[in-house]
Amino acid sequence: MHSDAFSAHQFIELALDNQVLKFGEFVLKSGRISPYFFNAGLLATGEMLSVLANGYADALAAQMKDDNQDELVIFGAAYKGIPFVAATAQALWLNHGINAKWGYNRKEVKTHGEGGNLVGADVSGRAVWILDDVITAGTAMREVVDILSNAGASVAGILVALDRKEKGQAEHSAIQELAATLNVPVQALVDMDDIIGYLEADDSPYQDATQLAKMQHYRNQYGV
Repeated sequence: MHSDAFSAHQFIELALDNQVLKFGEFVLKSGRISPYFFNAGLLATGEMLSVLANGYADALAAQMKDDNQDELVIFGAAYKGIPFVAATAQALWLNHGINAKWGYNRKEVKTHGEGGNLVGADVSGRAVWILDDVITAGTAMREVVDILSNAGASVAGILVALDRKEKGQAEHSAIQELAATLNVPVQALVDMDDIIGYLEADDSPYQDATQLAKMQHYRNQYGV
């Protein structure tokens, strides 16, 4: 039975309720002082993982045509991407009848047994969708792209939970730069505009004019 369609509003509220998404002042690796922080490591309940996986699955199903559904391969970037990709493979099957192949990478190369740093589906010669939580600078994602390339795979697209929609080194965001460099779609389930829209909504229990102003100021300063 198909689940309800993914709702950015529902996901943001669930993330706030469970401290996955927090408001305050947070120093990022870039040195910027962000008025919000998203910690995907705290997506640690069955409900939250299911909502996220259903969102990933809906987005992937929308990308697939009936004649190539059997060709779908999805890949989780270690470590946070591993449970995401496993849950998404289940959601694709249960909600859409798509029997996707899935795999992930190890951060440490295994020297015994089957060896290597890839686990799961054989990606050689396949076009692979990469799943991850947040793209900030894009450095970690480029490392995953290199891993797949070295295994003989190409990238079909990248799907993340949150797009911060911030400028990278130039005027474009890391997601825009990746999409242009790899010439593939790079999508997000939720972005900063969705969070601002949630704060503005009449039915939001987290309405806060001060926080909203900080978010809008941050977007004006660093957004794309």
